[in-house]
Amino acid sequence: MKNFKTLLLIAVFTLGFGGITNAQKVAHVDFERVVANMSETRALFADLDKKAKTMKDDIEGMKKKFENKAKKYDAEATTQTDETNQKRKAELQGEYQRLQNAQQMAPQELQQIQSKGLEPINKKAIDAINAVAATKGILYVFTSNMLIVKKGEDLYEAVKAKLNLLADPKPRN
Repeated sequence: MKNFKTLLLIAVFTLGFGGITNAQKVAHVDFERVVANMSETRALFADLDKKAKTMKDDIEGMKKKFENKAKKYDAEATTQTDETNQKRKAELQGEYQRLQNAQQMAPQELQQIQSKGLEPINKKAIDAINAVAATKGILYVFTSNMLIVKKGEDLYEAVKAKLNLLADPKPRN
């Protein structure tokens, strides 16, 4: 009986301390901050800004061309036949529809480019976090922007060193 109590006491201490050591193998990192400070992300968003500006300029050009053509056709309407005016009206409707489509498709196209561009960036960040966690013997890593209590180890600085992350951008006013 005495041996049983001793074994039970040893088991409780062993399991108890095992639970404590496992609790130390939890960490957190601000995943969004890691991704935002990767040079690849900054380059992607710079390219997206250029693409958005080009799209905006193209749409503005289409709009101006449409407006000029509409004014011209309106001014010439009294000197043209009904058949010509109907053809011009159909032409303007087609151009207006293309303009509407371009305005609607531009944000969707930019979103697709962003999503496709972020896939390899996210994978690289996750791989780096996995490597840092493995090096430190960490079993679980949470994203820190969703934690209420952050008493575990923050892996941001280690991941920053592994990926050569850029400095946090200055807040815009």
